[in-house]
Amino acid sequence: MLTLAEVEALARAAHEGQTDKAGRPYTEHLRAVAEGVRSRGGDAEQIAAAWLHDAVEDDALSEDWLRGAALTDRTRAIVLALTKRPGEPPETYASRILATPGALLVKQSDLAHNANPARLAALDAPTRTRLTEKYARMHALLGLTAPQDR
Repeated sequence: MLTLAEVEALARAAHEGQTDKAGRPYTEHLRAVAEGVRSRGGDAEQIAAAWLHDAVEDDALSEDWLRGAALTDRTRAIVLALTKRPGEPPETYASRILATPGALLVKQSDLAHNANPARLAALDAPTRTRLTEKYARMHALLGLTAPQDR
């Protein structure tokens, strides 16, 4: 099995050169989500999934790589649950997260970082409004209450 340090190094290499919507290195988001999972009491499998949660969706790593990687079945399942499919309704995405043991905590950490007011403040007003509404809807679909999740 890959160690957490190896998973982190793989995720950092896979997302090298990518930036978020505010132009920040994307690996800052991955680190924040992993730390959020850790601070919420997540285990090593969830922390590994946090480092990899966007890798397949962002085409940084392939689904074939994920299926063959030296990861636990649970870590793979969490990453796949968090991988949005093109055209997928938010309700379907949320249902898959809720049905996958361990995935909700990772998504909670992801949403907390994405919806961080300081991070959103770096975006233009229309993008900030669109994303704030999107994140609030996902919080509701997952049964989370935004203020306590941050």
